[in-house]
Amino acid sequence: MWRVRRELAVFKILGALACAGLAVYWWIGGDHRGVILAVPGAVLLGGMGLRDLLVPVRLAADESGITVVHGFAGHRHVPWDEIRDVTVDVRRRWGRRSEMLEIDTGDHLHLFSPHELGASPTEVAAALRRRGT
Repeated sequence: MWRVRRELAVFKILGALACAGLAVYWWIGGDHRGVILAVPGAVLLGGMGLRDLLVPVRLAADESGITVVHGFAGHRHVPWDEIRDVTVDVRRRWGRRSEMLEIDTGDHLHLFSPHELGASPTEVAAALRRRGT
């Protein structure tokens, strides 16, 4: 079972509260351009933090297959025989290395970042390959 670290959810919620506070401050001060920037930031960060609190487990594996988050807070079970490929997309850009876990089921491509898994996508892919065989 791989999940979002609780600290990330807390930081997102705190960021949303900070943006909301700035929006109120700028509204009272009459700076409506600042409000236009702060309100969408508060909504976006709040929604992301809420999702992390409601559905912290992004990927789980058992004997019958994997369960992935589908949509905002739904779950979808995928049997092992429907999984076509498990790969890790590694990219280097501006001196930084990034990894994304890709699970191809034919009709869907499920993507997971290290932040969503709370672990390295390479390690998760290896664990899934061991478990699926």
